Amino acid sequence: MVGDGAVAHALRRAVGTRGRRVLLVVTIGVGLAAAALTAGLPSGERTVATVGELVHGAVSVPLPFVGVLLANDLRRRPDAGVLSTIAAAVSIAVVVGLAGDVLSVAALAAAGSTAPDPWAHVGAIAVAGVLVQVLAQLVGTGLGLLIGRPAWACLATIVLPLGAYALLTPLAGVRDWLTPYAALRAVLAESPGGPGWARWASAALLWGVALNVVGARRIRATGGGRW
Repeated sequence: MVGDGAVAHALRRAVGTRGRRVLLVVTIGVGLAAAALTAGLPSGERTVATVGELVHGAVSVPLPFVGVLLANDLRRRPDAGVLSTIAAAVSIAVVVGLAGDVLSVAALAAAGSTAPDPWAHVGAIAVAGVLVQVLAQLVGTGLGLLIGRPAWACLATIVLPLGAYALLTPLAGVRDWLTPYAALRAVLAESPGGPGWARWASAALLWGVALNVVGARRIRATGGGRW
């Protein structure tokens, strides 16, 4: 079951060790480093969309590690809830996504731009940035539930989504609907909406919902965690 207390307990686990606190700091630090690269972009290419893709793409690499570690806890803590763990991981992703939005906006404002409309669709792109991090985190929880060794699960959060993107490149139409990186690019495009949001939803069903359902059933079958 998901309750405020259970989610709060899962959130405390996310910062319960020095290593986990460092991981969260590193995740934001990666976003800061990516935002700093904005100044190196040609002035005419600096838009909230291009900066958002740069920042959120970078942050989405380490963030799933948080989800992996939280999900892996369920193997050692049968009293911990699967749903509350996933809810806590998603809550962290929302906060990190909003932080990425702030970094993107601040970086663009500081660097300036000569693009015709650098702030076009800023509201939609801010929402998209949060969705990108939520999907990235769900990949982390799903693989953390499926793979018993955290180091391998963390590696899989990078190799599997990007590997699928590369393998499906010859089938661009399929790739654009079924891979997280394609979903990231779609929702953070210069003209958000339409097919981009539908592509995110399609990738989220596969890599977010289905992956976590299979992982949750597997870990429950082995006696780890409770609903």
